[in-house]
Amino acid sequence: MTTDTPLYWRPVHPGAFVKSRPGESRIGQSMLAPQAWDTLLSALSSDTIVLVGVPESIGPRANLGQGGAEAGFSAFLAQFLNMQETGRLPLHSLCLGGEVDCTDLMAQAAKLDASQPEELAQLRALCAEVDTRVESVLTPLFQTGARVILIGGGHNNAYPLLKSLASASERLVGAVNLDPHSDFRPQEGRHSGNGFSYAHAEGVLQHYQVVTLHEAKNSKATLDQLQAAGGRYISMHQLLDSRMDKVMSEVVRQALEWDVPLGIELDIDAITGAPASAYNYAGVTLPEAQTFVQRLGMLPQARYLHLAEAAPACHPAGFAAGQKAVGQILSELVFTYLLSRNQ
Repeated sequence: MTTDTPLYWRPVHPGAFVKSRPGESRIGQSMLAPQAWDTLLSALSSDTIVLVGVPESIGPRANLGQGGAEAGFSAFLAQFLNMQETGRLPLHSLCLGGEVDCTDLMAQAAKLDASQPEELAQLRALCAEVDTRVESVLTPLFQTGARVILIGGGHNNAYPLLKSLASASERLVGAVNLDPHSDFRPQEGRHSGNGFSYAHAEGVLQHYQVVTLHEAKNSKATLDQLQAAGGRYISMHQLLDSRMDKVMSEVVRQALEWDVPLGIELDIDAITGAPASAYNYAGVTLPEAQTFVQRLGMLPQARYLHLAEAAPACHPAGFAAGQKAVGQILSELVFTYLLSRNQ
């Protein structure tokens, strides 16, 4: 494992977000947040969970969708780091691991119009560069044995996540995805809608299960490709006849049978009314999403939690309302994961 600092890694200082109050202790005031790469690596072990952000929305735009996902990580930090440190939450093993710097790529993408074929191709090339940067940061983190929580950016980041986990583990991997979309679109250039199909085609993703897939929001070609790859799904409409906890019992049983390093994937647009790159009026509740995270988070082979597509700017009431909503939603999902790891 190399200890050289990845070119596009940058630390995050909690002090930029914490608002102190006399007599109270905030999470950001007591949380480990290394400001140097070698210090970060030395702090990680198989008992550690490291938080990493990817402030980009190139992947969703390259999928002919909306921007806004670049602000998900900062909205999370503003909420999470200001929550109370009471000594009763399992925060002792949590480390703030910085973020992947996409500033220059976002500046290039801002000039591009996805409705123009040539510029769409450029957006997809930029998304491939995001892949490279995310993988360069995550692979050394996984090699320490640590678990990762990746927040922010589009669902395109599932691809470098899976590649990094497979490389560090030297094994094929599996993923369970709470999402109305399978993100198994054709390999037409990288974007947020084909991270899992690229991972499968590359021989990285061995097992794949989607929960709450909405069949009318996936093309026939996408569903056919998913089926041909051996992927499975439980549709949103199947959930009408069964509770989430019951559905998850079968999903967990299946994941245990896979017996491979596992990624927990959650697209925020699976949650009804959540500010996301694709706003959803027919999704699951936040408690149902928490059940998804909690049940899978308890598995020993679960190596990461990926919370994708949260986009404060996509809130109907505007950016400020979106920041508050995204911050709370992401924080609750992270707390659920931490509590599951403590069980």
